[in-house]
Amino acid sequence: MNTQEQQTQQPLKLIPLIVAIFMGNFLSLLNSNTINIALPVLQKEFATNLSVVQWTLTGFMLALGTFAPTAGYFGERFSYKRLYIFALFGVTVASVLCALSWNAPMLITFRIIQGAFCGIIVPASMTMIFQIIPRHQQSVAMSIWIASSIVAPAIGPSYAGWLIQHGSWTWIFWTNVPLGLLAIVVAVFFIPYYRLKVPKGFDVWGLLTVIAASSLLLITLSQGSVWGWGSANTLLCLGGGLLALALFLWREMSIESPLLQLKVFLNRRFTLTVILLCIVMINFFSGMLLVPVYLQNVQGHSPLDTGIILLPSTLAMAIMSLVVGRLYKVVGPKPLLFVGVLLMIVGNLPLAWLQVDSSSAYTLLWMTIRSLGLALVLMPATTAGMEEITHEYIGHASSIQNWLRNVFVSFGVALFTTLLSSRTADHAARLKEDAGPNLVHLSTTMGINDLNILSTLIVVLALPFVFAIRSKRKKERAMDGALSDPLR
Repeated sequence: MNTQEQQTQQPLKLIPLIVAIFMGNFLSLLNSNTINIALPVLQKEFATNLSVVQWTLTGFMLALGTFAPTAGYFGERFSYKRLYIFALFGVTVASVLCALSWNAPMLITFRIIQGAFCGIIVPASMTMIFQIIPRHQQSVAMSIWIASSIVAPAIGPSYAGWLIQHGSWTWIFWTNVPLGLLAIVVAVFFIPYYRLKVPKGFDVWGLLTVIAASSLLLITLSQGSVWGWGSANTLLCLGGGLLALALFLWREMSIESPLLQLKVFLNRRFTLTVILLCIVMINFFSGMLLVPVYLQNVQGHSPLDTGIILLPSTLAMAIMSLVVGRLYKVVGPKPLLFVGVLLMIVGNLPLAWLQVDSSSAYTLLWMTIRSLGLALVLMPATTAGMEEITHEYIGHASSIQNWLRNVFVSFGVALFTTLLSSRTADHAARLKEDAGPNLVHLSTTMGINDLNILSTLIVVLALPFVFAIRSKRKKERAMDGALSDPLR
């Protein structure tokens, strides 16, 4: 054992370990998706504008993306177990403070703090899978981890709607407390303490520049459509973000112990899978934005009903994720990725043919096919990229992957939000005299259809990267299955 390594000598209890990792990731992503439905309620509760209370979501997502890159350093410095437990404790305390907030600025502040801790949980939990769990069991563990990433967004809106309908918005946060405490207890007892190495120094300038770059770029992407893409605020944030990003990259490539080891990009498979994941996540979140807008603004469904309509498609995706882990062991990543991208294309394109009165069954059918495709992509792409990174750099690779995914998701949401407004306005202007009282619904549907065509074209771009990923030979996969030392 490495002299810097301190690891429990007890046998690894795999199921409780996976449960411990699942719970933290689930809690983190649940908090990303429950506040959306409460925004109108918060607007009335605090007697303020929607533009103010939406920062309970925007601020959370900014913190989530900004602090993800720091998990690699702090995990090595304090061990991923301690970092994970600390972040769970932080989310739990922040949830209490959110529930006790009596005005919008307080709630926004505590939501930002909550987002910072959640931003650490996701890459830390992924890192522990690849550093602790034996190689031949990692694909199954990643399937469960991906399932937690899917189930939380799936039940989030319906869960929050039920809590608000039968209680109060504060219960969105109070229910985090027992979940958080239980996750901490399970993590303390079943996640082994280990540390592969201790960083030689703390890269303060790397931390400051990555936080500045992430914050400014994510603010640009989230607020650009509000300020105007050519406005001074947008251009200043974009220019400052790009400058900070350039300084960060220069810093990380020029020092011995960087905050993030960018050398992981020298691994071709890792780089290809990161690009692939960024592409499909843009497509995924475009659907998460466009379909609820269609169901609520065009067809008049309530947020709770919308969540219930879409729940089967996301549950199907979660179930498929559990199956994919076993398929991965047999066929490797490329066949799964190819079929998955094809299903995303097949499921996405018919959503460009929506009518004002399309049935919920039609929407659900194609969303389900698209979701099954995404399930066939997420776990194989994540695992294929991470499994070739040495244990020494797994934490950095996980932090980088989650950081870039957050940035590109923010970019996708900002892009599609802006284009939806402009395409809807264009169609409304063209149909003004012909559509009559149905103008708003018809123009919105046509705008959504335009963007679903764009979303389909974006996911088509993933195919070349699928073909470029090298599959391991059966002999290599068999050797991986025979190796069980998680810290080899």
